[in-house]
Amino acid sequence: METDCTRDEIPANGGVITPLPTGTRLLHIGPHKTGTTSIQGALFEARDEVARYGVEWPATTRHPMEAVLAACDRTGMMGDTAPTARHWERLLERVRASGRRTSVISSEFFADAPDEATIGRIVGQLGGDRVHVLVTLRPLARIMPSQWQQYVQNGLRMGYEDWLEHMLRKPPYDKPNPSFWHRHRHDRLVGRWARVVGPERITVVVVDDRDREGLMRTFEALLGLPAHLLRPAPDAANRSLTLAETEMLRNLNKEFRANELPEELYSQLVRNGAVMHMKNTCAPGPGDVKIRTPQWAVEAAAEIGAEIAERIGGAGVRVIGDMRLLSAVQLSATQKSAPPTATEPRIAPEAAAQALYGVLAAAAAAPVRHTAAAKSRTVHQTSSKELVRVLGHRCLKRLRLR
Repeated sequence: METDCTRDEIPANGGVITPLPTGTRLLHIGPHKTGTTSIQGALFEARDEVARYGVEWPATTRHPMEAVLAACDRTGMMGDTAPTARHWERLLERVRASGRRTSVISSEFFADAPDEATIGRIVGQLGGDRVHVLVTLRPLARIMPSQWQQYVQNGLRMGYEDWLEHMLRKPPYDKPNPSFWHRHRHDRLVGRWARVVGPERITVVVVDDRDREGLMRTFEALLGLPAHLLRPAPDAANRSLTLAETEMLRNLNKEFRANELPEELYSQLVRNGAVMHMKNTCAPGPGDVKIRTPQWAVEAAAEIGAEIAERIGGAGVRVIGDMRLLSAVQLSATQKSAPPTATEPRIAPEAAAQALYGVLAAAAAAPVRHTAAAKSRTVHQTSSKELVRVLGHRCLKRLRLR
C-alpha cells in the first residue's frame, strides 16, 4: 500500500539539501517517537562544537521539557512538579541571547500545542519570521507500540490490542489517550503549524529506519554543519520497554489506581525509580519479547499513513525523504510470526530485581511530599484495599520525616 508521492529532496548524504539561512531559529516540534531524543542528545553533546559554526543550542539540558510544557499550557507527567511560565521565560531569554546566530529548539511536546493561537504565541515569542519549523515523521505502525508503552509509563492500564482497538476502530478515537491523534495525525499537525508560519517555512523530514544516522546527516545539512559532526549519544534511559516489562508496569498501574495512592508516589518511586533504574541497568536480550502489532492494525495504520502522505504532499511544505515510507505495509523481524512459546511475556529476574532496587533507591534519595492523613482505624477494622492505601501514606510520611 503506497502513494504516488515522491521525494522532494533526497537524503542529506546525496548532497542536495539547501541549508537554512543564517540566523534561523529552527523549531523542531517532533512529534513523539520520531527520532527526537537522538537528535536532542547529539546536539546537546556537540553544543560547543556546533557553536564554532554559528549554531546555538540554547537549552541547558538535552530536552527543555518543562519549558515547552509550560509554553503549550500542558501539565507535566503524572505526579511530576507542574511546569511554570518561568521555565519557558528562561528558555526564551537564552534564545534571545543567541542574537543573529542560528539556534535550534527541539521538543516533541511542541506537537501538543492545543490550537493555532498557542502556536502563534510560541512562534512570535521565538522570533516570528525567523522561525522555521521542522517536523520529523515515521510510519504509524512503528510509532504505535512505542507510544503505547510510553503511555503505560505514565499510568495507562489498558492492554496493547485493546488500546489499538480504541485508537483505530472506536470513534471518536480519543480514548483513553486523546493526545495520540493530536500528535500523530501528521497531516493535521503540519496544517496547524503551516497556517501560522506559512508552508514555505516548514520542512518535513521522513525518517528512514534503515539509515540509523540519516536524521543526523539531515540536521547537519540544514544547519550548514560539517558531515558527521553530530554523533549518537548513549541514552539507555530512553530505550523501549519489552512486552514483559510493560505488562509488569501495566499491572502495577492497576494496583496503584485501585488503591488510590498519591500520584507523587508514582512519579518518584515508579517512573523515576523502578522504571528508570531498570532501563539504565538492564538491556533487553535476544530472548525478550518485543511489543508486536497485529497485522490488521499495521494495515489500518498504513491506510492512514497514505492519507497523511497525500495531504502533506499537497500542502506546499518542503519534504525531505520518501513519503511512501509512511504508507508501506512492512513488518520487522520482531513483527513476524513466532512460535507460541516465544510470545509469552516473561520478565527476567534481573530486571525485576533492578526495578525493585530502583524503588528503594528513589525512596531513600528523594522523599515524596504528601499531606493526606491516614484514617485512624485498627488493622482488623480495615479492608485489604484500604490497608494498602494507608500503608502507602505512612510510607510517604516516614520519607518526609527523613
